[in-house]
Amino acid sequence: MNRRRVLGLFGAAGAAVAAGGALAGCGETTETAGIVLPSAAPLPPRFRVPLPIPATKKPARTVHGVDEYEVTQRIGDAEILPGKTTKVWGFDGTFPGPTFEARAGHEMRVRIRNELPQPTSTHLHGGITAPASDGYPTDLVVPVGGSFDTHRKHSGEMPMTVRPQDWTLHQGSKEYRYPLGQRAATLWYHDHRMDFSAPQVWRGLVGMFVVRDDEDDALPLPKGDREIPLLICDRSFTADGSFSYPSLDPSLTMTPGVRSKYMQGVQGDVILVNGAPWPELSVAPVRYRFRILNASNARRYELALDPGGHLVQVGSDQGLLAAPRTHSSIVLSPAERFDVVVDFSAYRPGSTVTLVNRLGSGAAGQVMRFRIGGRATDDSHVPARLSQVETLKRSQAKVTRQFDFRRTDNGWTINKQYFSPSTVLARPALNSVELWRFTSDFHHPVHTHLAHFQVLSRDGHEPAATDHGWKDVVDLRPYEVVEVLVRFTGFRGRYMLHCHNLEHEDMAMMANFQVV
Repeated sequence: MNRRRVLGLFGAAGAAVAAGGALAGCGETTETAGIVLPSAAPLPPRFRVPLPIPATKKPARTVHGVDEYEVTQRIGDAEILPGKTTKVWGFDGTFPGPTFEARAGHEMRVRIRNELPQPTSTHLHGGITAPASDGYPTDLVVPVGGSFDTHRKHSGEMPMTVRPQDWTLHQGSKEYRYPLGQRAATLWYHDHRMDFSAPQVWRGLVGMFVVRDDEDDALPLPKGDREIPLLICDRSFTADGSFSYPSLDPSLTMTPGVRSKYMQGVQGDVILVNGAPWPELSVAPVRYRFRILNASNARRYELALDPGGHLVQVGSDQGLLAAPRTHSSIVLSPAERFDVVVDFSAYRPGSTVTLVNRLGSGAAGQVMRFRIGGRATDDSHVPARLSQVETLKRSQAKVTRQFDFRRTDNGWTINKQYFSPSTVLARPALNSVELWRFTSDFHHPVHTHLAHFQVLSRDGHEPAATDHGWKDVVDLRPYEVVEVLVRFTGFRGRYMLHCHNLEHEDMAMMANFQVV
């Protein structure tokens, strides 16, 4: 499909997408939000490798009560497909990167050293962070010994305006400061480089970041080896095992974007969990707590258990819910997190339970498998009350703003504007609450930096069952109107909202807001 054809399909298929579908390919409407890039390598067998658990990063030192970390972004070797070596761009050379375990209110500093071929910008997704450490897309860490031309021109088709003075460059390394003045939550970190977030995240620049506090620690939820991160993403591979990605410029130097067929978003045909293809986890017949992250560029998932079972949600993007909510399935758009408890005592020892993706077909319809072990004791439970969570009210919002996420000409826009670092679409006041109304023509997972929000309504009705709690990403569906109440706390300065379909983000679907 060329770009003119994509525009025609948007108009012709309005009724279909209004009913909840999205264009996944010519003549096909599904709940997915991208085009599958087929691997040249044979797909690996499912459920043959154990689920890996990323290493926990340790501080290099503690100075005056502040934990200081040192991380090197570099190329590393990983065996993702059996018998083949994949070159990954990783934090400490691993994919995913190490997991950070942080404490609410306990400041930490992370020095990022860039030994990759291209600049990077690291964003702590969900963090309440000062602008200088937020990972703004033009605030770059230039590779050690490398350079960056601030006068370079965008040779892609998006009419973005980026001036030489819009770039902030750090030679070789940069220290990011995270005060962590926020509640316990499952956050994550990833690359946010202007024009090239999608391919650089695809190559491996992603990891989990868990914030803990006394309230969460005191709950009788599963802990230790029974609290497990699940970073879910999809990738495609070349015949030799390298990552396959349809970049216009595979060197990631000048021309942003992907081949026109993949403008909706890139989906891989191999499902990875913590970097392993369709892994298996041996579990005891007890409760487990899973911190689930959709780290895919564009793929949406509807997760469910086969042969049936409950996913008990205890947390959302920004921490604990007020009370648990039981689901038969959960839809995750890119960048959303769900904290769930699964009670495996409901299954027969020796049996298997598959975590399936109802939005996928074939191999993409499965994510991982659990193998139920023998008898074990379990002193955990899910209490009826989890946290005191303030519920925002419409009356608290003194300002209402609308942001329309839409395909325009050669790229993706917000309010029909392509991103420019010098353009500000909103100036909310610090400590205020505003009502933001999001509208769309397609699937757009909307993410706000710094500011957290609560979903107020969908198309004038109640929020979805999975919309509850404090969030920083909302799954905006085609031709849908979603209202959120946004609170601006922590810092003044320039921040972003954008679509977290990373191909859309790279094609200019970002905007600035200035907290004043």
